[in-house]
Amino acid sequence: MRARIGIHKAQLQIDLREVNLKQKPAEMLAASPKGTVPILVLENNQQSPTVIDESLEVMLWALVENDPDNLLHSFDQSALPMMLAIITLFDDEFKTCLNTYKAARRYREDNVIECRQACEVFIQELENRLHQGPFLMSAQESLADIALIPFIRQFAKVERQWYLQAPYPRVRQWLNYYLQSAMFTKVMAKHEFWVRIG
Repeated sequence: MRARIGIHKAQLQIDLREVNLKQKPAEMLAASPKGTVPILVLENNQQSPTVIDESLEVMLWALVENDPDNLLHSFDQSALPMMLAIITLFDDEFKTCLNTYKAARRYREDNVIECRQACEVFIQELENRLHQGPFLMSAQESLADIALIPFIRQFAKVERQWYLQAPYPRVRQWLNYYLQSAMFTKVMAKHEFWVRIG
């Protein structure tokens, strides 16, 4: 999802291939043997194409190519390292807590509240940041905002009724801004699975 958001924000044209991860195409595995999505294959004049198979790396590639909204905040040399630090924190630590929280809820375990509270440490950090302005880094949208959307969306869905009354109004407003946007509708559009015939 966030790779698609990055490419959309960069206004780049790509050939999008939706794959069924239960029936991974041979071309996909040949490009990236680890067999996860996203995979961006960049054809070039060299003998073999360049392959990028991490969502954050796809986003960075896209925005280096074209960044019309200045999501990398080129006006501030310290901005990108700070963004990457926040994203890494959520990629590593928050994602682990979120997966535990989702599993506890799904399997009706008795530690759902404790798992949620572990996630809330990170959500509170975002709430605090959003007290300063409408976006996570400043008054202007950034890479950090678009990179964290998928994680916060997943968090919001685990216990929907609790989330709607939780003490994080600015996080809700920030997430709703994206979920109700034309950008999100376009990025989340369903595509037919890509199947190579013959």
